[in-house]
Amino acid sequence: MLFNSIDFAVFFPIFFVIYWIVAKKLTLRNVFLLAASYLFYGWWDWRFLFLIIFSSFVDFSIGQKIYNSTNKSTRKKYLLLSLLINLGLLAYFKYTNFFIDSFVNSFRLFGTEMDSFTLHIILPVGISFYTFQTLSYTIDIYRERLKPTKDWLSFFTFVAFFPQLVAGPIERASHLLPQFFKTYNFEYKAFKSGLLLIAFGLFKKMVIADRLAIVVNEVYNNPTGHSGQDLIIATIFFAFQIYCDFSGYSDIAIGIARTLGFDLMKNFNTPYFSTSITEFWRRWHISLSTWFRDYVYIPLGGSRNGEYRTYFNLFLVFVISGLWHGAAITFIIWGAIHGIIIVIEKALSKTPLKVTSKHLIPSLFFALFTFAIVCFAWIFFRANSFSDSVYIVKHLVDFAPDYNNYYNLGLPKHEFILAIVVIGLLLIFDATHRRYNSLRLLNKTNIIVRCAVYAFIIYSIVIFGIYGNDSVSEFIYFQF
Repeated sequence: MLFNSIDFAVFFPIFFVIYWIVAKKLTLRNVFLLAASYLFYGWWDWRFLFLIIFSSFVDFSIGQKIYNSTNKSTRKKYLLLSLLINLGLLAYFKYTNFFIDSFVNSFRLFGTEMDSFTLHIILPVGISFYTFQTLSYTIDIYRERLKPTKDWLSFFTFVAFFPQLVAGPIERASHLLPQFFKTYNFEYKAFKSGLLLIAFGLFKKMVIADRLAIVVNEVYNNPTGHSGQDLIIATIFFAFQIYCDFSGYSDIAIGIARTLGFDLMKNFNTPYFSTSITEFWRRWHISLSTWFRDYVYIPLGGSRNGEYRTYFNLFLVFVISGLWHGAAITFIIWGAIHGIIIVIEKALSKTPLKVTSKHLIPSLFFALFTFAIVCFAWIFFRANSFSDSVYIVKHLVDFAPDYNNYYNLGLPKHEFILAIVVIGLLLIFDATHRRYNSLRLLNKTNIIVRCAVYAFIIYSIVIFGIYGNDSVSEFIYFQF
């Protein structure tokens, strides 16, 4: 079920009313919330419900086993079992065909041809997200940072909580799980704040991201038919498309949870104003970057084993992050680009003359330079194949000035101009939000201004939102 669908527009108001009717009865509330979450998830394919139920059962049981065992070796075996089952399922559904193709291609390097075949494996929606969420539970228990719950209902609801189930934020059990043991009172302030986040998320998704997607798909699905300026425009548009698409989902998820009394972690914080790639990753997909920091980078040794080992650990984490996003060489390259730049920034930070946004060159240059690197890496992330990405990189400077052609990229002239305008509005909002909390600032204004902002957002979604186009309606991160 999509947040931007008619199905959800019918589902959520009904769910919301019933939820608050039963909210004071904890067990009944969690039963209802779990059933609604399974309905939400099973809307795509009910067969995948068995997978998420199995994953929940495995980590609930193993968490108890780890905690109850006093033998370090036994505890480690149970943790390895959790890792094996969870990562094994993820590898099967997400990477089987990638490994098959890689195996076949490796023989071609030695002049041996093998018959290639592809298994028809459907990738379960959200498997990467809930797998990492349940893994953090068992790992934290193993580290003795968390006690397991004996309440299977609360744990299963924690895993399947529908607002953030499909595309995050990837919550830690230490933060979200205790919230399922509490009852909440309806608070108008939280309800209003949540609705505003939902509306803003839908605005970013339907008005900005889905509009930009039309141009991006037009160019990236046929890169050889477009000039260098088309490729640059489409790449910049994709940078804002994926930001608005993904952060829009996060806003909606956080907003929905807030209307129900739950608190989810912040996942984005104006990343395109970052003055370094290091800062970018502190502001982009925060729940994933902190997950890799805590459960991959630090266990690898972090920065404790010397300078070069630190560089290796950083680079490896970003390569793994690329592979997490998808089973393709392009995603690995995308991760490697970020890893290389992170290592370079780390090395430069140790030199006597530190190159930062506060020295030598204005911070605006660093922000633009960082954005350019991010956009370059996005080419590999978005390209349909490695060969397409290579073609795009090679032809970025092949300019054939034809200003009228800008309006032949899938959007009519007025829609293309509107796309530029909404990007400008987004940048103004993020610039304001970076200095002040925009929602808090809005709440301090008089009611006329607030109502005007609310009306503008709703009007924009209704009038300028993209509807009825299946190719742009799904959230991008559903495929991961």
